[in-house]
Amino acid sequence: MKRLPKSYYHQTAIKLAEEMLGKILVRKLNKTYLHCRIVETEAYMGTVDKASHAYKGKHTKRKMNLYQPGGSVYVYSIYGIYYCLNIVVNDQKSAESVFIRAVEPLNHLDTLQQNRPVKSKKTVDLTNGPSKLCQALIIDKSLNGINLATSDDIFLVSDGYHPDRIVKTQRINIDYAKEDKDNLWRFYIKGNDFISK
Repeated sequence: MKRLPKSYYHQTAIKLAEEMLGKILVRKLNKTYLHCRIVETEAYMGTVDKASHAYKGKHTKRKMNLYQPGGSVYVYSIYGIYYCLNIVVNDQKSAESVFIRAVEPLNHLDTLQQNRPVKSKKTVDLTNGPSKLCQALIIDKSLNGINLATSDDIFLVSDGYHPDRIVKTQRINIDYAKEDKDNLWRFYIKGNDFISK
């Protein structure tokens, strides 16, 4: 498997949101490397995207990590208890990011189940949603600002896999974004069981 270099992240969010499908998100926990294949993403086009936290170049303490170099991690919380993982891409001024919506576990299911104990016995329920995958992989704000190109705690690799069929559709839960809610900037691997519901 080949680790993705810093140059990989210096592309637009729209291009990388599709390109990242099939790549493997690696999370190191207690000397164990958890591997999950990215199966669903959304592109957020930063300062020009009404759905983005960085729309119109807004700078707040919460959003500062969106203005980091491509490959940086941006984690934010929802409802005060759940986390969502974004990967900053392109240049620092654009504040573009790729939102990771769902992943498919490839190893260490027992560890993921310990991290995210749920009543369901279905493996898909571990990581078929943005906050679910963050719970299962212990992704929180402590990772904010870490760069995937240099970190040993979280990074992306490629094993050469390329999806046969990719669906492009509207992003989820962004009705506030006016006309930008209609952009086909959500991408997922067609037929994959781990797509978010």
